[in-house]
Amino acid sequence: MQKSLAARSFLVTFALCTLVARTTCAADPQTSPAGNTAIKPVPREAGWLKRHEGFVAQAKEGGIDVLFVGDSITDGWRNQKLWQERYVPLKAADFGISADRTEHVLWRYVLWRLQNGELDGIKPRVIVLMIGTNNTRSNSAPEIVEGIMAIVKEFRTRLPQSKILLLGIFPRDAQPNTPNRVKIKEINSSIARLDDGKLVKYLDIGDKFLEPDGTMSKEVMPDYLHPNANGYQIWADAMQDSLMSLLK
Repeated sequence: MQKSLAARSFLVTFALCTLVARTTCAADPQTSPAGNTAIKPVPREAGWLKRHEGFVAQAKEGGIDVLFVGDSITDGWRNQKLWQERYVPLKAADFGISADRTEHVLWRYVLWRLQNGELDGIKPRVIVLMIGTNNTRSNSAPEIVEGIMAIVKEFRTRLPQSKILLLGIFPRDAQPNTPNRVKIKEINSSIARLDDGKLVKYLDIGDKFLEPDGTMSKEVMPDYLHPNANGYQIWADAMQDSLMSLLK
């Protein structure tokens, strides 16, 4: 099974290298040729591919009105009681995968299009997207912005009726003004311009996780990156009005 998945990953990656315009694929973004790795669709390991295929099967069943897309911060919703209480009734699905970067999200959704012609079976009314924090170690702020823009463009092209709630990347680190904080602020100020007042809504709720002096409490994010139950409650409450407005 592992070999089969790996072989399939190699073949589809080869197809992506051939068919995705203006990109250059590589086995690992860390060893990619010069250029912006954040916009070069690449897969991960076999277990990751298996999760992607599980999402494809779930999508084909239909009935998804709200689609959450992102990395481990989004992936963590599935372990929250609040998910069952607030989002299951909205017919929500969590397609976040831990450790994903922008290039991995691009690979999954471009691959999905190649496999199914269009994103068959899934026509969410709203896509909740937050991605990019895992790129901060290897990409510049402009590169990450370009990666996020590519994902938004992919969704707008393939799911033109879906609205996008684009979340600013959440703050990380205990103290304000760290390199990560500065880079995230730069990214967020740029992707805010993607808000078109119609189908793309930008929302930055980062300050909700911080103390008045800009520090972050372990009571909200114990590792200064991933929210706990308190953090997910803050997230849900802070985006409630925007999400419900987009669902109208």
